Amino acid sequence: HRDQKHNSNNRNVFHSPCWNRSALPAAMFSRNNVSMWSVLKKCIGMELSKITMPVIFNEPLSFLQRLTEYMEHTYLIQKASASQDSIHRMKCVAAFAVSAVASQWERTGKPFNPLLGETYELLREDLGFRWVSEQVSHHPPVSAFHAEGIKSDFMFHGSIYPKLKFWGKSVEAEPRGIITLELPLHNEAYTWTNPTLEGYILDKSKKKICALYGKWTECLYSVDPATFDAHRKSDTKRSEKDRKGSTQVTDNDHDHTASETVQVIAGSELIWRISPRPDNSRKYYAFTSFALQLNELDAEMEQVLPQTDCRLRPDIRTLENGDIDAASAEKNRLEEKQRTARKHRSKSDEEWKIRWFHQGPNPYTGAPDWLYTGGYWDRNYSHLPDIY
Repeated sequence: HRDQKHNSNNRNVFHSPCWNRSALPAAMFSRNNVSMWSVLKKCIGMELSKITMPVIFNEPLSFLQRLTEYMEHTYLIQKASASQDSIHRMKCVAAFAVSAVASQWERTGKPFNPLLGETYELLREDLGFRWVSEQVSHHPPVSAFHAEGIKSDFMFHGSIYPKLKFWGKSVEAEPRGIITLELPLHNEAYTWTNPTLEGYILDKSKKKICALYGKWTECLYSVDPATFDAHRKSDTKRSEKDRKGSTQVTDNDHDHTASETVQVIAGSELIWRISPRPDNSRKYYAFTSFALQLNELDAEMEQVLPQTDCRLRPDIRTLENGDIDAASAEKNRLEEKQRTARKHRSKSDEEWKIRWFHQGPNPYTGAPDWLYTGGYWDRNYSHLPDIY
């Protein structure tokens, strides 16, 4: 890869830390308040990125960090890359696409809107990937990302137009845009937008090879398409009482009991099941174990990160530390700073410089996309903007 050269600069001698944070510095504030609900109920079904909301409704992550939660189930990509069976590879990729949004379940906090030029990196040697993202546009908000396997076994990239909506019990972050996964060992590329929960894998002649079904908050199964179609027909005639039973299926040498909300069809293969959340999840914004670690910052990291990284953003950091008043003041200051900088650029005809991505056609679909320019991991961060 173009970024793998190193020099003697100390900034390059960085290895990912031990990711073991299992709690945040402070528990979230209670939102069980009538006046808060009066604000929120006006927002049901609305596009949240266009609404200024009190900071108490935020979770202490930027949307760039929340986007990184795609990588929580990287092992599914690695399973796909290691498989010599093309159908099995497609099953794993389908599971990865669905699992990417599983962490949103019961997340009522709104991620902070990224500032123009904001970046986020995640280097997880333990999970076998590195990720970089940048907020490349503010109006409309566009987040571009590029991840790659440390063993060069995959590349995963896209540009996302987030649609954040509040539905009373959770904030839905629906990513709009093209997402691309490349498996170079097999010379394969997969692209998708928003995955449905059930579907089929087809061969070149459009013949159904297998059916996929499940629930994005829980699991994904595959089964013979004829069995699936027969089950769907009979299921419409089945009583509600019969539907509530749970079934056991076997995947390799392990037994899994399906959740009550997904009825497992006999002969199904379990492809993916969500990991249980930590016991303290409700105390910390309903975060998964992976999400709890996304804003972790230690002294070694602070020395090598670019000044645009989300971890250095003061409003997110103060909210994570439990200081609502300071977080609110910092959020207002940063938004005003961004507005002032935008006005200055418009008066001086100065153009904003995007650092790590450039516009171009998606190499597989031809659709407009933001592609990684390269150079981020060289750790040369001079001339970056002062956005915080």
